[in-house]
Parts: sequence; C-alpha cells; structure tokens
Amino acid sequence: MRCVVQRVSHASVTVEGKVTGEVERGFLVLVGVQDGDTEADVRYCAEKVSGLRVFEDENGKMNLSVRDVGGAVLAVSQFTLCGDARHGRRPSFSAAARPETAVPLYEAFCGALRAAGLRVETGVFQAHMDVMLVNDGPVTILLDSRKTF
Repeated sequence: MRCVVQRVSHASVTVEGKVTGEVERGFLVLVGVQDGDTEADVRYCAEKVSGLRVFEDENGKMNLSVRDVGGAVLAVSQFTLCGDARHGRRPSFSAAARPETAVPLYEAFCGALRAAGLRVETGVFQAHMDVMLVNDGPVTILLDSRKTF
C-alpha cells in the first residue's frame, strides 16, 4: 500500500459537482492499493498516518500528530500511485490491485483511521474526482508498506 500524506489547512473532493468529502486542518491522504496487499499493509499505513508527527508544537517543532491537533483525514483512492514509469513514457498500472481486492482494503484503511479516533472523509472509489487542497507548509510524506522508499 502506498500513501501520499499531505498536511493541509483545507482539502475537498468533488464528484460530478457534489462535494463528497471535506476537511479543514489535517491530512489529505492519497491511497494506492497494490496487488498482494493485506490487512498488515493496511495496519502499517493507518498507524503511520495516525501517528505521523508533522504538526508544530508550541515551540514550532514538528512534534504533534493529526490526533494531537484534533485534525481530520480526507482519504482518496488513487490507483495511479501504483504506476511504474521506469520503462517508456506510458506508465504500467499492473501492480495496482483489482477493485474487488482494493475496495475492501481501502475501506479497512479508512476504518482503521476511524478506530484510531480520527474523523475520516472520503472520495468515491473509481470515480473521476476533482481534489482541491491547500498544502500547509508544504508538508508531504510518502509511505510504502513494503518500505521500498
């Protein structure tokens, strides 16, 4: 599972002109489920996201988590995170999990964040989404449950 975690002061996702998810202070998390991912990958990423200390404390140091600051998470599925562009100019998406596998794992990821006490908003799986964000900092963290980076 791959996640792009962006610290935001505002983020929203719109599908067919309707806002399906919106958060103020917190994270926009783009989530890519890879073929072979399991509940262990979900747990790893959810624990990382909920515990990432990238919000400033009273001394201006990034020392607080999204939970610590009362933030929320907008989780958006994005199979293109599993793309491989090492060869040629057209990325291969063969490493992305099929929807019948990806949907339950994406939903489990959102559920794990909720179980950690976070408010979680979402996009719509397999929909064309317009995602807007104000990246605060900017702060962007890449996560990979397989620890390839």
